[in-house]
Amino acid sequence: IVFILADKAWAGSNLLYKWQKTLGNYIAVAGQDNSVKIFDRHGQKWSELSLPGRCVGMDWDKDGDILAVIAAKSSSIYLWDASVNKTSQIESGMRGKMCDLTTNLWKSATGPLLAVGTVKGNLLIYNQQTSRKIPVLGKHTKKITCGCWSVQNLLALGSEDNTLSISNHEGDTIRQTTLRGEPAEMNFSVMKTNERSGQGENTVSLFVDNKILMLFNINDPENRIELTFQRHYGHIVSYRWYGDGYILIGFSHGYLVVISTHIREIGQELFQAHNHRDSLNSVAISPAINKAASCGDNSIKIHELSELNDISNVVQLDDETKGLDQLNWTDDGQLLAISTQKGTLHVFLTKLPILGGSFGTRLAYLTSLLEVTVSNQVEGESPVAIQVEVEPTFIAMGPFHVAVGMNNRAWFYALVDREPGVCLKDIEYLGTIASMCLNSDYAAALFEGKVQLHMIEGKDQDEKKQMKLFPDDERKGRILCHALTADFLYYGTDSGNVVCVLVEDWETVSSFSHPVGVRKVFPDLNGTRLVFIDDKNCGFLLSPTNATDSCFELPNFSPTITGVLWDNWHADRGVFVTYDEDKVYTYALHKTTIYGPRVVLVGSTALLFSQKPLLLHNGELTCQTASGKTSEVALSTHSFLKNASGTPAGPQPELGKQLAQALMLKRFNEARHLCRSAGSSTDWAELGKACLVHMEVELAIQVYCMSSNVGMVLSLQGIQGIEDMNLRAGHLAMFLGDYNLAQDLYLSSGCPIAALEMRRDLLQWDSALMLAKRLAEDQIPFISKEYAVHLEFIGDYVNALAHYEKGMTHNNTEHDEACRAGVARMSIRMGDIRRGAAQAIQHPSRVLKKECGAILEGMKQFSEAAQLYEKGQYYDKAASVYIRCKNWAKVGELLPHVSSPKIHLQYAKAKEADGKYKDAAQAYESAKDWDNVIRVLLEHLNNPEEAVRIVRETQSIDGAKMVARFFLGLNDYGSAIHFLVLSQCNDEAFQLAQQHGQMEVYADIIGPEATQEDYQSIALYFEGEKKHLQAGKFFQKCGQYSRALKHFLKCPNTDDNLAVEMAIETVGQAKDSSLTNQLIDYLMGESDGMPKDAKYLFRLYMALQQYREAARTAIIIAREEQCAGNYRNAHDVLFSMYTELQAQKIKIPAEMATNLMILHSYLLVKVHVKRGDHLKGARMLIRVSNNISKFPAHVVPILTSAVIECHRAGLKNSAFSFAAMLMRPEYRNEIDPKYRKKIEAMVRRPDTSELEEETTPCPFCGVQLPQNELLCISCKNNLPYCISTGRHMLKEDWSMCPHCEFPALYSQFNLLLETETVCPMCSETLSVKQIKKLPDCSKYLQTDELDQ
Repeated sequence: IVFILADKAWAGSNLLYKWQKTLGNYIAVAGQDNSVKIFDRHGQKWSELSLPGRCVGMDWDKDGDILAVIAAKSSSIYLWDASVNKTSQIESGMRGKMCDLTTNLWKSATGPLLAVGTVKGNLLIYNQQTSRKIPVLGKHTKKITCGCWSVQNLLALGSEDNTLSISNHEGDTIRQTTLRGEPAEMNFSVMKTNERSGQGENTVSLFVDNKILMLFNINDPENRIELTFQRHYGHIVSYRWYGDGYILIGFSHGYLVVISTHIREIGQELFQAHNHRDSLNSVAISPAINKAASCGDNSIKIHELSELNDISNVVQLDDETKGLDQLNWTDDGQLLAISTQKGTLHVFLTKLPILGGSFGTRLAYLTSLLEVTVSNQVEGESPVAIQVEVEPTFIAMGPFHVAVGMNNRAWFYALVDREPGVCLKDIEYLGTIASMCLNSDYAAALFEGKVQLHMIEGKDQDEKKQMKLFPDDERKGRILCHALTADFLYYGTDSGNVVCVLVEDWETVSSFSHPVGVRKVFPDLNGTRLVFIDDKNCGFLLSPTNATDSCFELPNFSPTITGVLWDNWHADRGVFVTYDEDKVYTYALHKTTIYGPRVVLVGSTALLFSQKPLLLHNGELTCQTASGKTSEVALSTHSFLKNASGTPAGPQPELGKQLAQALMLKRFNEARHLCRSAGSSTDWAELGKACLVHMEVELAIQVYCMSSNVGMVLSLQGIQGIEDMNLRAGHLAMFLGDYNLAQDLYLSSGCPIAALEMRRDLLQWDSALMLAKRLAEDQIPFISKEYAVHLEFIGDYVNALAHYEKGMTHNNTEHDEACRAGVARMSIRMGDIRRGAAQAIQHPSRVLKKECGAILEGMKQFSEAAQLYEKGQYYDKAASVYIRCKNWAKVGELLPHVSSPKIHLQYAKAKEADGKYKDAAQAYESAKDWDNVIRVLLEHLNNPEEAVRIVRETQSIDGAKMVARFFLGLNDYGSAIHFLVLSQCNDEAFQLAQQHGQMEVYADIIGPEATQEDYQSIALYFEGEKKHLQAGKFFQKCGQYSRALKHFLKCPNTDDNLAVEMAIETVGQAKDSSLTNQLIDYLMGESDGMPKDAKYLFRLYMALQQYREAARTAIIIAREEQCAGNYRNAHDVLFSMYTELQAQKIKIPAEMATNLMILHSYLLVKVHVKRGDHLKGARMLIRVSNNISKFPAHVVPILTSAVIECHRAGLKNSAFSFAAMLMRPEYRNEIDPKYRKKIEAMVRRPDTSELEEETTPCPFCGVQLPQNELLCISCKNNLPYCISTGRHMLKEDWSMCPHCEFPALYSQFNLLLETETVCPMCSETLSVKQIKKLPDCSKYLQTDELDQ
């Protein structure tokens, strides 16, 4: 708010007020007292008009020069002249009361016209210029209430008599029409039409009875348009035309509606809002700032006309309890006045001139009409508001001062030392100030083509010394722009000079001449660089310190650019932006690149409407807005800064864009951060390339390390120490592949030879030779030779020869030899064969002879080629070429040196044709052509032994056939069959065997390679010959098991054993129950009444994997063997069955386990007795004797041994009991006479003393048991026994045989293996080293191992 007007005389009345038109410098206000008060735009009272009665109407003319006022109870018109502050009075000459008036400017000879209507309906038209009055009586019959002028000077009037009249400026009625009610608020305007007609303001709008909006077309009076609105809107309060034929209407119930007057859209609401809850008092529109306002319910709402839904401002007036009244804008839209029902007037500032300036990071900008705010957000200073004397037209900012001014005056305010904002002085200049600049001590003002430079705070007497005008000479042209930095004053003239003046001594330091006038200059903070804009709207960057070579035109410079800002951030000294009304363009100066200095356009950022950039700091632009505030705009070219601050990177395309911006702005650290966060290999490559372009070698090394480009890292480390910038730039340009640039840079550096080295490395020999002529003539021979090699490769032999000849140095032997070799090759190529061959032969190189030989061979010069090959010791090549020219004598000479089979073969064929078979065979053998060797041996040399040896060694099929045919000729059928099979001619071999009865030979030979068909053929042959065993064997091989079995069972008894074995194998393979039953019947003797040995039945069950039946059979066999006294056989049968069942995870029958244990105990007796361990032997014999029924064949010998061993071991009681058993009548006579008497004596005199048997714990439950007890009396478990002693096992002394996995007591087993070398159970060879003690034996103590 700018000010509030309240007067006691106005209290409680509605105010009548009007803004001065056009300028808006004054507002005239009338209350219910008899006066009109005039205030300026800052609320200062300017004048007052006293009236005879209350003011009933007033209006300003179009230019705002004269205010016309009419009062109640008076027939006079009062005119106040704003320019001279004088009031005059005109008599209307009409006796009726004045009621209303409107005034309008009419740009013609007749001057401004004032129309005044009376209560009686009469009209007065007054011409201000000519003072002519035109009274028109009876225009209407009742009070004229409203009216308006059109641009064409037509006057529309409305009256209480419900009529509308249209008159011309003379007062003549043109149209008159009757209305449906009382008219109000009348306006001329242009309706929207399809065609753009030049009819001017053709439509009168008004509302009738506060309900109907009527549009009356003067040219079409019959078709008037009447618009009514929804009832709930209330009645029409006010309306305004705007834009291209739109009308904004306010309704009493708070609604705001927009309609179009276009004939196609008429009656449609384009916008509707319930702006105020209870009531709406007034609406206003400002085309200047493109805003609309409505008031009601103690609030004002401001809308943007471009987007009515946007409410840009809401102002609450809570003090106004009686409500609001009228709303009016100044023509420039800066001020909005609102009157209230209480009799007060509020004036708001709605648009400020956008005025501001900056110096460094400090800003000054207009925040109200008479207030300037100075702030420095970057440094964090609090803002300072300075009240100024005038509404300024310019603001200039310095480090310690701010200056404001208008016309030719400027006021200076101090910002530091004293109270901030103290006015130091005001200065009048010699002309209207166009612009002003400040630094710490000086101010420079531009007016009328000159710049006045003076001290800001100098003493008065020094004023003359402290002031200077530029330019010194009028002829130097008019100054159009200027700028001031800490040390320099810059100005640009209409003649195109950019001049730099050192402020200290006011001397010109440098001057740059530009072809056209310079409109604006913008130096950076230090003044070392400067952007200027010329009259052609082109932008340039200039370094005044080095003006000769550093003026660059800015690329893509927009012609609408109005200003430039340099980035104040300490690290971004080379970055600046240019801006116009819509966009900001970011530029960067690349001072040090391999291409030299250059300026690039980084990108552009859109600006919001009416924003003026004031300051740029690290990519953030501070802009001034029309509302007197500042706003921050983040430049889109600095979007990478968001990522650098830690937020995650965007999608990949976004990252690429940000990376490109960071690199253009030379922000390498941020770029590296982007690459680290989400960069791809191409992003790293871009970063590396940019580092090379900007000659940032150390940084480039780090980047290429990160992207693992080892080659580039090594290359860059190699140039790190180079200080010659051109040389360094040349290397970098070469790394980037820009070889022409690299050459230019090398040549301008202190090491031009680098250009030659580069061209040589690139194999660009033409360029290299040209450079060598300038830089290093001694290198010409070497380059010539390399060039010649290249020319030879591409087939340009003429030039290659010339360059080889040029390449001779006559002092570098190795190089000259290479050149001579080239000359030799090129001479031959060019057809000078004699010279070329002679040089090649003289040359020491073997390879050259080979190369020249190959060239000659290609040219069909065989004898010379062969000669060169031979000289070069390439004997294979030489021989092959001699063969081509049929020189067999030479070939024979070379043959011992030749390794190629092909040559030997050719020679062999030649010798065979000559009938020299022995040489031919030898040559064929050297060529490894075995078939031909065999053929010659058999056909010509009659040496079958050698042929057979070769066939056997080489397995040659064709050779075998030839040998077979040879033996067939000698009737040696066995050998013939053998070689036929070798040559894979099985059918012929079979037929031969059949014809000559050699089938068994054939069968032996064919062996494992035979097919099923071969076996069947052989089987059928033997079947025909009644050879059952062989027939069965081959039927079995080809899978015909039933036929095989039939033949095996037919075999006579002589072959019995083998045939039965084969039959069992057949049935095992067939897995066919009928065949099994057939064989079982045979074995049981069902077919011939002769049962076969049980071992065959056992083998059958094993072959059929019927392990339980096999186990039963095994027990039977073992029993038979045992009865027959074959204890070792019985033990082996049971043991093998036991291990088989264990492998198949089948429970072992208890009977089998017990029998095996008893038999094993028996076998252990011999072992222990042999070792002299009689106690262990005796214990085992006790166990055997207790089961003596299982040894019927040797009862007496076993009992006799038991008596003897027990007696020896001190087991007298046991010896007595077994001696008593021997005394039984059935055994007595069988006792060996040697022992009979001793045994009888033992029985007659019994000694019952017995050595106590040691006890050891049960491995299951731990109860103490006798050592040899195998059944625990406590847990009833069968205990595992030791295979070396027969005792039960102990947990802590557990080991096992690694072959059969039977347990043994570790200590006892070791003892046993000191004398024995085999396992007592499985008889496999064993040594002490193989036995390991087992710490955990729990898995072997399973109680369900036996089939109880």
